[in-house]
Formats: sequence, C-alpha cells, structure tokens
Amino acid sequence: MPKKIVLAYSGGLDTSIILRWLQNNYNAEVVAFTADIGQNEDLESISKKAARMGCKEIFVENLVEEFTRDFVFPMFRINALYEGEYLLGTSIARPLIAARLVEIARETGADAISHGATGKGNDQIRFELGAYALMPDIQIISPWREWEFQSREDLIAFAEQERIPVDRRASGQADYSMDANLLHISYEGGELEDPWSAPPNSMWRWVQSPKDAPNEAQIIEIEFEKGNAVAIDGVRGTPTEILKRLNDLGAKHGIGRIDIVENRYIGMKSRGCYETPGGTVLIKAHRAMESITLDREIAHLMQDLMPRYAKLIYNGYWWSPERVALQQIIDDCQGVVSGTVRLELYKGNVLVTGRRSERHSMYDEAIVSFDDESGAYTQSDAAGFIKLNALRLRVAAARGRSY
Repeated sequence: MPKKIVLAYSGGLDTSIILRWLQNNYNAEVVAFTADIGQNEDLESISKKAARMGCKEIFVENLVEEFTRDFVFPMFRINALYEGEYLLGTSIARPLIAARLVEIARETGADAISHGATGKGNDQIRFELGAYALMPDIQIISPWREWEFQSREDLIAFAEQERIPVDRRASGQADYSMDANLLHISYEGGELEDPWSAPPNSMWRWVQSPKDAPNEAQIIEIEFEKGNAVAIDGVRGTPTEILKRLNDLGAKHGIGRIDIVENRYIGMKSRGCYETPGGTVLIKAHRAMESITLDREIAHLMQDLMPRYAKLIYNGYWWSPERVALQQIIDDCQGVVSGTVRLELYKGNVLVTGRRSERHSMYDEAIVSFDDESGAYTQSDAAGFIKLNALRLRVAAARGRSY
C-alpha cells in the first residue's frame, strides 16, 4: 500500500472526490499537483481547496511557457493533425503533466501517482505510458478503474457525505466534459454523445461564430525561424506570447471551431468539439512557409511521417524512442523553414496571400515563368522524362492489361 500519492488535481468535482477517496481507501497522504498550462482557472482557490481537504504539500505550477515551447511548437513543426482534423490540444498536454507528476513524486518521496482520467478514455493511457517511460517502477492509481461509483449521482452523494463542495450546474445546462489549455478547449459528453445532435452556439466559450465575426478582413504577417513562429506583424515574442496573440486573432475572426468523430486508442469512436483558434492559424501559416523552403522530397517525407507522429501523440507515446527519433528528423529538416507568410483572416477562414524567404526560398521565378529565357529549363527535355516514366504503363498496355 502506498504511503504518499501525488494526484493530478484540478479542483473540480471528480478530482476532489478522488482526493478524499485516496485518503480514505489507502489511508495515504495525498500531494496535490495542479499544472497551469493556460486554462485560465483560479489557481489560488484550487490550492486553498486542496489545503482544506487535508493536503500538506500542494504544487501549483506555471508551466505555460514550457508547454508551448517544448510541446506545442515541436508538434507544429510537422503540422500534426490526428485523422486529418484534430490539432491534439488535449493529447499534447498530457506528457508534460505526466513528467511533472513523476518529478514531484521523486521530490516528495511519494511512492505512487494518481489521475482523474476515466477507464473509457485516452487520457489514462497518455498519463500512464508517460509515467512508466520516465519512472518504470512507479505505482499508478486510477480510481475510475477501481472504485464502486457508477454514475454522477454516486459521486455527488459521496461528495455530500464527505462535505466536499459540489458545483451544481444550472437547470438545463448541458453536462459537458471539458478540457482547456493555451492551445484549445474541448467538449465531450452530454448531448454531444449523439453525433447527429448539433452543438448549440451557447456551448462555445472562446471562438465566436463566423456569422458574428467582423465584416472586415484582417491581414497579418507571421515570421518564422527554423520552423517556429517568432513574430507577428514585426513584433517578436516568446512561443507563449505568439500563441496568445494568434488565439486572440483567431477567436475574433471565428477561426478554429471543429466538430469531429474520432477513433480513440482504447477502441471506440468518440464525438468531440474543439476550439483551437491560434493553432488553426499557425498550422496554415507554417505549411505555407514550408511550401517555398523545403525540397520536394523532404516535404513529401514530412507529409508521410506526419500521420505517424500525430498518432504517437494521440496514443500517448510522446516519451517513446520512436517519437524522439522522428523529432530529430523533423527538426533537422526545419532548419531552412524561415521567412514570412502573409494571411487574411475573415469569418472563419485563413487565407494565405503571400510567402517569402530571402535566404531559403526554392521558388525561382525565372524557371517557373512561361517567358523563361535563362536556359535553366529546356521544355523539350520533358518528352524524354515522360517517356521513361510511361515505359511500364506502355508495356502493360501492350500486353492487354487493364487496371
């Protein structure tokens, strides 16, 4: 039986119940850990609540810059999208939290860690794969897989029994499960479990409806250095400052809402709605920057690797050797992805209207032009190129094969 447990604590109903359940069920000291990754919560009140519930050691840490610099930006260097749409806002936060849980366990002499992820979701896998990769002998307690509670009513009854404050939703308010950080807000559960049920406009908390966005387009320029956005309209900033500014711009112009059904690693399909304003703008700009700076085969290699990389993050393998190896390849290829992209933001749309790179552009107007007189490209050479590539097709056709 563990004597001290580090709990990933949000201060909400579920993790507050988990905190008390761990104290009662394991007769253990619980260390509360809350990560500030840009979710805009009252962290002081969370800390006070943990103290009232008997936690002697409480860690409330600002990890926003580390989150953006070391997790979000590396992911965007390969334009990672899970199943072509999901910008991995929840997935990319979990390896950082898992790493800090393990570090705090070492610092405090704890012999176990715990989390509030359910037994049906992806987060249990992400937290636990990360923890085992960094501390193979750590004990992990997942209350949702162990306790007797079967419903929200069971949780509320236990909270009332243990005098844990319950944040009751207003009558008629949807019962969504939400996750928020600097990159996104996600919504699952409640009426969204019906994939035919349209999400109400009142659900969205961040990105305004494109219908209500300004009637005037906004032009911005994003500067990149080695694959990372470093300035907006000539104003440089840290990764966090850049992402915050893009979030503001994207949300203002109705950019970044999606409604998808995704395939969870655990085996089921799940419907989720996401708001990712800055990330949606950033990935569009980054791809435009790559379009003129990357060699063709390197660009295609990145496109081939991207789904594998995205799936690794979604499935919880950030701390795996294969993700680290892929990151090295990605970052080596990003050395030339430097320059400026011009974008037009308008009513939910991000349009690329210009891209330039003085040092690294591989776009040659003289070669591309129909009026090329440089001698760099002879059009008649294309005939031989086409015939060589058509050889296998011609052989097959001559033998009567059809496909």
